[in-house]
Amino acid sequence: MAGKISAKDIEAVKARTNIADVVGEYVALRTGGVGSLKGLCPFHDEKSPSFNVRPSQGFYHCFGCGEGGDVYKFVQKLDNLSFTEAVEKVAGKIGFTLTYEEGAADPSYGQRARILEANAAAAAYFEAQLSTEGAATGRDFLAGRGFDRDAAKLFGVGYAPQGWRNLSDHLTSQGFTAEELVTAGLASMGDKGIYDKFRGRLIWPIRDATAAVIGFGARKLFDDDNGPKYLNTSDTAVYHKSQVLYGLDLAKRDISKRQQVVVVEGYTDVMACHLAGVTTAVATCGTAFGDDHIRILTRLLSSEADVPAEVIFTFDPDAAGQKAAMRAYADSHKFNAATYVAVGPDGLDPCDLRSSRGDEAVLAMIAARRPLFEFAIKQKLAKFDLNTLEGQVAAARAAAPVVAGITDLATRSSYVRELAGWTNLDSNEVANFVKTASQFAARDAVSKLRVEDAPPATNFENIEPPTLQEGATSVQFASVNLNDPINRMERTTLVVLVQLPGVMPQNVFERIAAAGFSAPAHAELGRAIVGALATNPDLIAKGQNEYLRAIAAILPDELAPLLREIAVTPLPVSDQAGVAAYAEGVMMRALDVVLNREKNNLLAALRRIDPSQSPAEYREISAQLIQIEAQRRSLR
Repeated sequence: MAGKISAKDIEAVKARTNIADVVGEYVALRTGGVGSLKGLCPFHDEKSPSFNVRPSQGFYHCFGCGEGGDVYKFVQKLDNLSFTEAVEKVAGKIGFTLTYEEGAADPSYGQRARILEANAAAAAYFEAQLSTEGAATGRDFLAGRGFDRDAAKLFGVGYAPQGWRNLSDHLTSQGFTAEELVTAGLASMGDKGIYDKFRGRLIWPIRDATAAVIGFGARKLFDDDNGPKYLNTSDTAVYHKSQVLYGLDLAKRDISKRQQVVVVEGYTDVMACHLAGVTTAVATCGTAFGDDHIRILTRLLSSEADVPAEVIFTFDPDAAGQKAAMRAYADSHKFNAATYVAVGPDGLDPCDLRSSRGDEAVLAMIAARRPLFEFAIKQKLAKFDLNTLEGQVAAARAAAPVVAGITDLATRSSYVRELAGWTNLDSNEVANFVKTASQFAARDAVSKLRVEDAPPATNFENIEPPTLQEGATSVQFASVNLNDPINRMERTTLVVLVQLPGVMPQNVFERIAAAGFSAPAHAELGRAIVGALATNPDLIAKGQNEYLRAIAAILPDELAPLLREIAVTPLPVSDQAGVAAYAEGVMMRALDVVLNREKNNLLAALRRIDPSQSPAEYREISAQLIQIEAQRRSLR
């Protein structure tokens, strides 16, 4: 066993190493003054740079947390290495051959280095195997997704042959022991000795920021493989999946240069993005995007005010993808950058999009990114029927906590207006929802700081408007304030609908009744009228008494007095001719309100749609808008 590294070599390596080059592998550095560079400290969370590097002196220091030292200490701290391993890693970067003195070595000496050596040898073996006859299925898989031999070579994609000991026999013949292969996660130990962990799979080498192979991702190819679709290296001394981003070795320079990172969901998505020109793409390795990943990317993104950084997430449109998107939204405040979501047309991920529509489609997908706040709000809105007044109110209530979570006041105010437009509600009303959500959030935060037990705070997001079910109580139908001009107009309309159902063509009559009313009692009566006509299309022709009985049979019992009151309300006219003119005027005005509401609802729906994602739906709604506007003009 080799002994200590020569002291002379330790000093020689440090003298020949530019500490800024080593630190720059992990941290985006900017000029910080004469002879100094600065960036975000990798040892503690910060949004303003206090971490300084002085290349001429070979030292770094953070004025925020006090961490400092030379290049060896930096590598030791950041990569969790022993001193010997740190020297070996730095020496390897500059191609310096170390000499060792005789004597005892650190007990952990060499383990990390041997794992990296075994991984490098395994990566070369896998890559060579991709050209063999047995790898035809793997090559077909790549070709089917638009990846040729050059693409595979660029990313080091390889193939693990079927069989139990192909890799193990190859590596042991190169001097690696069975114990080293198990420690590296390349083999497992069984009753009959070691056997390969990856068998009959397409292989992606996973590299750290310095391009050292630290692990592998393997994709199932054959039906008789009972393992998971994707199999990753288990945690080792060099590989911790929660701290790894696939593609970072290729993307880090452009991430720092362009101040942009694109987070995709898999290895093939990273390949597709880079080949299409989105060279800032990275992906997690078999785990959810979390705090460690955020810290890695934050170090590469600038905090300079004149260099706005952005993080763009892409997610599959399935339930798992939507859940991941909402997790990303919950963590978005941890970035010192604007956060976005990019969704491919027809829900295609970057890999499928590139293979079916080309590189330009991938570039367009990223260019069409939408703010993550907008995406999260629309996720909430999607759960409600925005064609009804009740659905619009419930949707605004559900989305209010998202808007309340926006810390920048100007941005929050803008999203209040956007939410009002998407739900077709008044901005002041939506602002009140957001204010209430903020108050609940503040109360939750305070309750978490209390030592004593306390009842849990109300979750505002789960508060729903009262549902109108059988046996509903009168609390749900509070008395209608007729001093309110909207309620007063609704009551006038209902009087005509109940007393004079034959004044308008039945299709127009039903359209007005079905349009919805803001007061819960009025809305329930409107639903009862529509329900009565739906069960008996000839109901109006059967006379007023039959008509009222049919409505009363559907209406909740506690609203029977309201129906009676409306049925006997005097009309403000004295003769029959005046009644007809009055009723027609009320219904024409009500129809104008309905058409205007339908127009606003369609405009709100149009604002919620991305034309590039749903062009057919966008065109359909636009055509409906033209039709409604024509109807409104004919009324006037």
